[in-house]
Amino acid sequence: MKLKGLLIAGALITLSACTQETQNQFGRAINNWTGTDGILEIYAGNTLVKRFMKIDKLTTASGTGNDKDRPYRYGYGYLDKNLNNVIDTDEKKKIYFEFSDYSTSYIFFENPK
Repeated sequence: MKLKGLLIAGALITLSACTQETQNQFGRAINNWTGTDGILEIYAGNTLVKRFMKIDKLTTASGTGNDKDRPYRYGYGYLDKNLNNVIDTDEKKKIYFEFSDYSTSYIFFENPK
């Protein structure tokens, strides 16, 4: 019982010594593992033009060999073709998508069901 307490205390001390970025990466890893019910809305000006649903995460692309972030994000989700906030029978296939940081206004949020 004492050993278990020491191990827990040691883990907490180690985690608290991590940088903020390391703690953020740890938090994202847990979030990615547990999954979320995310929604991505893409706008052209003030008009909603695309909606992807049931997204578990958005990923920032990294350069091959240099590990620098690329100016776009990607993920997998269901395209809500008719923008009715429901995955209809003709929208049952999960698809890959990507979008640029330069040309797109977007909002990513967890489904508030």
